[in-house]
Amino acid sequence: MRTASIARSSKRTARPAVKRGGSEAIGKSRGGRTTKIHAATDNQGRPIAFLLTPGNASDIQAAKPLLEPLKASRQLLGDKAYDSDDLRAWLNTRQTEAVIPNKNNRTKPYPFKKRRYRQRNKIERMFCRLKDARRIATRYDKSAKTYLNAICLTALVYWWLN
Repeated sequence: MRTASIARSSKRTARPAVKRGGSEAIGKSRGGRTTKIHAATDNQGRPIAFLLTPGNASDIQAAKPLLEPLKASRQLLGDKAYDSDDLRAWLNTRQTEAVIPNKNNRTKPYPFKKRRYRQRNKIERMFCRLKDARRIATRYDKSAKTYLNAICLTALVYWWLN
């Protein structure tokens, strides 16, 4: 059975944003200057796609750009940040079942499989393993492109070359 998971991780940045190059995926939030890494994984918890957003951007904005280039899966596991009617409708057009818990403020809750949602720990473990790389955990790179390349290279070494 083919499933995919999406999640995000936020981390403090070590350097300020560069003004001349446009958005470098650095945003100001309560924790300071941060960058969010959004990832899609396969059912074994191996990363297959990454997307960077500023720390102050909402997570739901990154869901479609992250998932559109990927092949549709049977199920999509995501956390509460990805709970929206628009995303659920888009997933239905792809014949993908959304296993996303409802936000607390949702008036009409959607049912979801709690047993299946437990499998989301694989993506959390993936982020913990990814953050073992000091360069990823602290973001020394000024450029978002360079940082994303470092993330992809680290993922390649940790999961795909073994």
